[in-house]
Amino acid sequence: MAIEAVVFDVGRVLYQWQLSHLFERIVDDPVRLETLLTEVVTEEWHFEHDRGRTLADMVPERIARYPEFEPEIRAYATRFNDTIPGPVPGSLSLVERLDEAGVPLFAITNFGAEFWAGFRPTAPIFDRFRDIVVSGEETLAKPDPAIFRLAERRFGLPAAAMLFIDDNAANVAAASECGWQVHHFADAPTLEADLVSRGLIRP
Repeated sequence: MAIEAVVFDVGRVLYQWQLSHLFERIVDDPVRLETLLTEVVTEEWHFEHDRGRTLADMVPERIARYPEFEPEIRAYATRFNDTIPGPVPGSLSLVERLDEAGVPLFAITNFGAEFWAGFRPTAPIFDRFRDIVVSGEETLAKPDPAIFRLAERRFGLPAAAMLFIDDNAANVAAASECGWQVHHFADAPTLEADLVSRGLIRP
């Protein structure tokens, strides 16, 4: 089936994301930093916010468990945008080219609702998107097939008519199993070549 829309992931596809980018600025001790990132403020714990848990629930609970890391845990909650260094090189220009070519754009992102509310206003590229499914708002996260079914209903197109782009292999596999066309993102030049080959943008 011909592709009628392109659906992007956000983190590590359109924008870089690394918890360490924040904490390397505020933690001088390398041993403390390593413990923080591997035991305290981990991506696995962060994913609970992506799935819909509120910071009001998560942060006090984590502080109670790791009281010696209270400043860093509070920084995670208040300075999340500092975990996002900037766009993935080359990706935003592909969004612009697709939009200028008249290709409808959507996104499905694992992103906490509170963090999305703080980040979205800093990223005008999303003005080009017709709709964005945010996991924290829906209390559904990739790779749960339910979020892809929800997106299909929201976007108003059959799965097979949409190209889904994500850096996470499990998310790509789940989308494929739900009938979406997929691209496992590695970098913008590889994605550009795929979009050109599919006739979505010109070389």
